Amino acid sequence: MSQAHEQRKPPLGDPKHAIDLALFGALGDLAMRKLFPALYHLDREGLMPESTRIMGLARQEHDTAAFRQLVSEALQKRLKSDEQDKDSVERFLNRLTYHKLDFTRSEGYEGIREWREGSQLPMVVYLSVAARIYGDICHHLDQSGSLDDETRVVVEKPIGYDLISSQEINDAIGAVFPESRIYRIDHYLGKETVQNLIALRFANPLFGTQWNQNHISHVEITVAEKVGIEGRWGYFDDAGQLRDMVQNHLLQLLCLIAMDPPSNLDADAIRDEKVKVLKALKPFTGEALGRDVVRGQYIAGTSDGQPVPGYLDEEDANTQSQTETFVAMKTEVANWRWAGVPFYLRTGKRMPEKLSQIVIHFRQQPHYIFDPDQRGIASNKLIIRLQPEEGIALQVLTKDSGLDKGMRLRPGPLHLDFNNAFPKSRIPDAYERLLLEVMKGQQYLFVRRDEVEHAWRWCDQLIDGWKTRETPPRRYPAGSWGPVASIAMITQDGRSWYEDY
Repeated sequence: MSQAHEQRKPPLGDPKHAIDLALFGALGDLAMRKLFPALYHLDREGLMPESTRIMGLARQEHDTAAFRQLVSEALQKRLKSDEQDKDSVERFLNRLTYHKLDFTRSEGYEGIREWREGSQLPMVVYLSVAARIYGDICHHLDQSGSLDDETRVVVEKPIGYDLISSQEINDAIGAVFPESRIYRIDHYLGKETVQNLIALRFANPLFGTQWNQNHISHVEITVAEKVGIEGRWGYFDDAGQLRDMVQNHLLQLLCLIAMDPPSNLDADAIRDEKVKVLKALKPFTGEALGRDVVRGQYIAGTSDGQPVPGYLDEEDANTQSQTETFVAMKTEVANWRWAGVPFYLRTGKRMPEKLSQIVIHFRQQPHYIFDPDQRGIASNKLIIRLQPEEGIALQVLTKDSGLDKGMRLRPGPLHLDFNNAFPKSRIPDAYERLLLEVMKGQQYLFVRRDEVEHAWRWCDQLIDGWKTRETPPRRYPAGSWGPVASIAMITQDGRSWYEDY
């Protein structure tokens, strides 16, 4: 690389993005599994300014040395061997300090204020804790004098149990922090492929001019989980798959697919367009609730060839639970762009594989001149894969090769696999991108309050409809793609779920 090119490279670890990070819930699963590895990668890749400090806060009795050892063990467990060089790990661990704190009591918060004394850096408060104590923490931070006019707060989903509880939590946070300094995380928005969805739609006229009801017949969004409850029975049985996945992840993906082009890439310009989509989502009323929505709950089955228990057989289960572990639905966005285009959403636990993908089905040509027997395959599909391997594929139709094939058609993908296309580039975890944007003070990857509330309004009417009908969830074997009714729901429209990447 030439010296001139080296000089043109943007500075890494810009000092103006340095922060003091106060991480509440620092010994929890999310912190150890996702947050500390993400922070380490930012440090290792030169994106964390030298003066950035990290205070871990939790209820357990530890000193800083013991805390650093726990983080070190978590990094060894989560990182690949070639990502763990001694100098980088040591530099990162030296940024860490620990403070024992009962989050719901005012005693001990002065330790944060003392840690901050003399610091000129803005503080970021990351709440990796239960949403019900967000308000307590914000209040105690404010009362202890730990905050200033630059302090930002990061909160994890789910924010609330329904619209009312969501409003109460947001009111408690908003009593201390203005909206411009609140960062509500949905980690799907940090994925590389989701970012590419914005580029794909708005940077390419090939798709931009086709992105409407004249050219798209229907859209599928699938977020399938291979695992079951994994010890989260207490939380999950109160929430269910609709609250846990649809209200945030799936609706955020739907918004990015369906929104109109924003005027620019500013945070509020993008979020304004997403809110318009949420407002335009058709509610489920009357017969539509039974016809266009399927609830499911897994029973015993197999996963990777091994027997696994049903939901009601899990440890500590309430054997009378009617909580859904699967939801499939057909909905519509009632506006000019999407009139008459169904959006099929599907998410569940104990599916055959871990899979998150969006499939855009384009309409067939109005006049078909090829073999009538092949008319069923004559449509283009754009497949956007978020996990397990991120990538984008466009299914096109070409002539089958061979002298004896005539004009027989065959489908084939134009395929961009990020791992193969950029073999020397590690695809960053979603949390790396989100944490970096928090450090920079940029909000466009985060969810605004009115987005959360409109999503809850839509989900609440669905939950209320379920309560009124008192219909139990349909059973499906673990390791399957959900209840047969979810297949019938899309089949009745002459379509099928797309499962072949």
